[in-house]
Amino acid sequence: MLDAAVMSDSPPALADSFEQVVRQWETQVLRTAYRILGNWADAEDVAQEAFLRLYRHGINFPSDAALRSWLYRVSVNLCLDRTRSSKRFEELPELVASGASAEALMIAEQQKHTLIAALGTLPPRERAAVVLREIEGLSTAEVSAILGSSDGTVRSQVANAIGRLRSILTREKS
Repeated sequence: MLDAAVMSDSPPALADSFEQVVRQWETQVLRTAYRILGNWADAEDVAQEAFLRLYRHGINFPSDAALRSWLYRVSVNLCLDRTRSSKRFEELPELVASGASAEALMIAEQQKHTLIAALGTLPPRERAAVVLREIEGLSTAEVSAILGSSDGTVRSQVANAIGRLRSILTREKS
């Protein structure tokens, strides 16, 4: 994910531990960014920038929870910045090879795109709150710390977002 030239300037132990952190958290950061942005290319850019910032910051955190919270906060803030400043582009769907039928894969892919499109209609902070709380499974306290909001605000944002998503998804089924 990060350029080898960036890594070559660091001591071997730091580079090894940083690579371990990237391997441990890369999937979660990418998945969260994708769910907020709805676009893999942008999600990959955000993840790369988040890990670059982590590398510059150093990986000296008192606990895994502190590291996780820091990564989520940076990733979500980068996503929110990107939603404010960039145009949306339609992404080509991924090609998936598995034992499932083509029809089942098409239905699952359509459902995923419908949910991502519905998430895309939410205001950015509500989208981030619902992704972190309901999809990533973080606690309300963790989400409020990441977003810099109160617990009540996060609960309100999640409730509003879920109501909007239900309305949108119900209309889609009709």
